[in-house]
Amino acid sequence: PSVVRLYLLSVLSCICRFSLGTELSFVTCGSVIKLLNVKHNVRLHSHDVRYGSGSGQQSVTGVTAVEDSNSYWSIRGTRDAMCHRGTPVKCGQAIRLTHVNTGRNLHSHYFSSPLSSNQEVSAFGEEGEGDHLDEWTVHCSGSVWKREEAIRLRHKATDVLLSVTGEQYGRPIHGQMEVHGMSSPSQHSLWKAMEGIFMKPSEMPAGGQDYSHTHTEF
Repeated sequence: PSVVRLYLLSVLSCICRFSLGTELSFVTCGSVIKLLNVKHNVRLHSHDVRYGSGSGQQSVTGVTAVEDSNSYWSIRGTRDAMCHRGTPVKCGQAIRLTHVNTGRNLHSHYFSSPLSSNQEVSAFGEEGEGDHLDEWTVHCSGSVWKREEAIRLRHKATDVLLSVTGEQYGRPIHGQMEVHGMSSPSQHSLWKAMEGIFMKPSEMPAGGQDYSHTHTEF
């Protein structure tokens, strides 16, 4: 497996063993988190089930279950901009969200979603590497993404917002909600960081802040 894949799996093993909490009030690069849709109370989820229409790529849904390892996503930088572990994610920053269990990135493109015919959201790539359609811009207030804040994720290439409007799938993923992209902001596109491991910045050394070493708080 790739270095990215091994890192994600090692973090997941930590998540499975510990009850997590942190003193950090903001979301940081390198963290592994669950994202809750505030309106519908479902967590952003993926699994090795492909869409039967549209792109045929790995499906992305919303689930009500809290304890599901398929709802963990790693916050990473883009191919053009590093996201050093432990640094706060800035409002307006472009990131990638990599699904921990499958190593595919949150992705969108000009395909219609299966239920609502909005824009499809999928998981794409191998071992954490896909293409420019994996990039999402964090829309929040202030300078950094605060943990208690409801934020929006806008797809950088197509300008849609990651959204849930309540449509539910039948078999084989009965009860899971469709996740898709919508152009207009609404209550359906608000997300909060929930459970996970939040990478902590190192202490401030003399002469400036050093983020080269981080540790995880449980």
